[in-house]
Amino acid sequence: MTTPKKKLAITELALRDGHQSLLATRMRLDDMLPICDKLDAIGYWSIEAWGGATFDTCLRYLKEGPWVRLRELKKALPNTPIQMLLRGQNLLGYRHYADDVVQKFVDMAAANGVDVFRIFDAMNDLRNVRTSVNQVKANGKHAEGAICYTVSPVHTLEHFVDLGKQFEDMGCDTIAIKDMAGLLTPAATRELVSALKQAVSIPLHLHSHATAGVAEMVQWEAVHAGCDIIDTAISPLAGGTSHPPTEAMVAAFAGGDYDTGLDLEALQEIAAYFREVRKKYARFESDATGVDTRVFVNQIPGGMISNLANQLRDQGALDKMDEVLDEIPRVRKDFGYPPLVTPTSQIVGTQAVLNVLSGKKYKVITNETKAYLKGLYGRPLGEVNEEVRKLALGDEEPTDVRPADLLEPELDALTREIGDKAKSVEDVLSYAMFPTVALEFFEERESGEFRPEPLEAPADAEAAAPVVAPSLAPTEFNITIHGEEYHIKIEGSGHKSDDVRPFYVKVDNVLEEVMVETLTEVVPTADGSIDAKKASKGSRRPKATSDSDVTTPMPGRIVSITVAVGDSVEAGQTVLTVEAMKMENPVHAPVAGTIRAIHVREGDNVNPDECLMEID
Repeated sequence: MTTPKKKLAITELALRDGHQSLLATRMRLDDMLPICDKLDAIGYWSIEAWGGATFDTCLRYLKEGPWVRLRELKKALPNTPIQMLLRGQNLLGYRHYADDVVQKFVDMAAANGVDVFRIFDAMNDLRNVRTSVNQVKANGKHAEGAICYTVSPVHTLEHFVDLGKQFEDMGCDTIAIKDMAGLLTPAATRELVSALKQAVSIPLHLHSHATAGVAEMVQWEAVHAGCDIIDTAISPLAGGTSHPPTEAMVAAFAGGDYDTGLDLEALQEIAAYFREVRKKYARFESDATGVDTRVFVNQIPGGMISNLANQLRDQGALDKMDEVLDEIPRVRKDFGYPPLVTPTSQIVGTQAVLNVLSGKKYKVITNETKAYLKGLYGRPLGEVNEEVRKLALGDEEPTDVRPADLLEPELDALTREIGDKAKSVEDVLSYAMFPTVALEFFEERESGEFRPEPLEAPADAEAAAPVVAPSLAPTEFNITIHGEEYHIKIEGSGHKSDDVRPFYVKVDNVLEEVMVETLTEVVPTADGSIDAKKASKGSRRPKATSDSDVTTPMPGRIVSITVAVGDSVEAGQTVLTVEAMKMENPVHAPVAGTIRAIHVREGDNVNPDECLMEID
C-alpha cells in the first residue's frame, strides 16, 4: 500500500508583499483588478492582498481608499481567501492601540473582505496578539499566528517551539514562520519545522524572503520536514528582497509527493501580465533585486536598508551607511535583541542613524525608543542595557504589564475628534492609524480632486508651458556636481498646490519629476513684525544661525506643534514632533525663553539646517 500524496498549498504574494518588497508598495488597484479573474481560478490557498504597508501607501501616495481596495479585491476574487498581515496590537500603525480599536478594526476588516489574518508581534510578546486573535475567531475567520524568526544569543529553538504551542493554545488555525529578513538556512529550517511539527497539531505556513539567495532551498527543506503551506510571488515580482517565484516552486514539486496541483501554464499567463505591469513602476524599483548575503551578518531586512539609505541621502550623509550598518547590531543588543521587523526595525534603525549623525550615542533619543525602553511595546527576550535605559527614562521605572492594559478605550474619543470629516467607521480607523495622512486624504476626497503620486511625468510634459520664459533664464544647460557633468533640459511644469509645483526635467535624456517648494512666505513674529531672515536653501524657512534656533536632528514631517508664539518654554521642553522613518522624534527647546516666531505648520516637511522656531 502506497502512502497518499500530500498536496502542498500556496499563498500568492503578488498583490501585497511582492510589490511591497520590490516596488515600494506602489502597485495600484487598477493594475490588480484586470488579472484577478485568472488569479482567482488558480486554486491558491490564499492571496495576500492587504495589510502591511499597503494601507499607509494607499492613503499617503496612491490616494486610494484602502477599504475600497479591499472591497473591490473581494468582489474580484470570490473563490480565493484574501489574506492580510496584521501587527497585533499595532494593527497597521506604529503604536499600540486600545483593545476597542483593535477589535473594531478586525471586525471591519472581516466585514470588508479579509478571510485570513496573519497576526504577529514584532517582539514575539504574545500578550500583544491575543486580542486580535480572539476577535478574528469571534468573526468566524481564519487566525494565523506568526512567529518572527530571528537569530541572536537568546532566540533558541526551544523558544520558537514554545511560541508555536502558545499560538495553538490561543486557538490559532495555523502557525506561520515569518522569516522577514531571509535569515533561515536549509539546515535551520529542517530543524525548526521538524520541532514544531512534533509540538503542535495545526498546519505550518512558511514565509521567507529571497534576500540571501537560499529561500527556494529553505522552502524545499521545509516542505519535506512537514510544512503545509508556502508563500511565493509570481516571478516578475519575485527574487531580491521579495520571495521565491510561484512558477518555479510549483514546477519543483510537480510530480512528486508534494505536487501543488496548480496549472503551470495558467501561472505563466499571469506572469506575463505582471511582467508588463512592473514596467509602469520603474521609478519605484528597489536597488536590492539580486542576492545579498550580508543579511546573514547584519540581519537587516532589505526594506529597512532602503529606508536607511533614503534618510542618509536626505541629510547628505549617504557615506555614513557603513557606520549605521555597524551601529544597528549594537543598538539591537542594547535593546535586548528584538527581531527587526516593523515597528522594531524602524525604532532600532532610526536610533542607530541618530547615534551616528549626532556623533554621540543616545544624544538624541526618539519617542519610540523611550516607549520601547519603558516597556510600551512589550517585553524584550534579552536583557536591556540599563545605562541606555537610564539615559532615556531617567529615574522612571519601566513597566512589565501588557502595554494595552495601560490604554483607556479610545474609539469614541477618536470618533469625536475626527468629527464629520469621517464618513464611516472605516474612516475613523484610518484616522486612528495615520492621523495626518488620513486627514489630507479626507480633504482631497471632499474636494473631489485626488492628487496621487505620479507614476511618471505626464505624456504631454514636453508640450507643457515652459517653466520660465527663454528671455529670463535658460531651459537647457549642463551642471557639474562633484566633478560629474549632467545635461539638464527643463521640459515643463504642473500644479500641485500654491506652495509646491512639479517640474519635469530631463537629466541626461531621462525624464524626471521634481517637486519644488516656493521660497516666499510671510512669517509674523511675537511683536507683530515680519521675519526677514534669509531662507534656507530649498525651503521657504530661514536657515538656522543661532544656538537658540529650534532645529530637527533629521529630515521628516511635522506631526504636532505643542507651543505657540509668545509661550514661555524651558530648556529641553518638547516643542514639536517630527515623523522620520515612520517614527516620531521629539524636538526640544535648546534654551529657556519665549517663542518669538514659528516657521512651520503641521504637515510640513523639514530639514536639519532649517530654523523651525526662534526663541528669545
